[in-house]
Amino acid sequence: MNGQRTIFAEHTIYIVGNAKTSQNNPITQLYGQFFLSFVVEKAGGKILACGVSATVGVTGDFVSSMFVGRSLLDDPDSIKKMLESRYFGSSQKALLVAYKDAQKKYNQILTGQPVDLSD
Repeated sequence: MNGQRTIFAEHTIYIVGNAKTSQNNPITQLYGQFFLSFVVEKAGGKILACGVSATVGVTGDFVSSMFVGRSLLDDPDSIKKMLESRYFGSSQKALLVAYKDAQKKYNQILTGQPVDLSD
């Protein structure tokens, strides 16, 4: 985010989706797991900011550009189609799994269920 500090409004929440990647993936070797983080408007799930565990800076920028403006309410099939047509990195499947994990946590938050943060 070009070195600027961003302050998010009180109506936003931060959610991290987790996924596993193959053992030979550099992200797994560096972080042990794949993370996709979202700042979203609590009501409506609009994605305001997105971050990803990545080893190359442009990857984070590209992934963010695919998700910002979308919603955590978007159908996973539409996200899958977007990823399959735009993202050709070894973490393609992990991106979808992490999105679904974040979506599950978002739905738990909305319904007042406990969210497992141990992943």
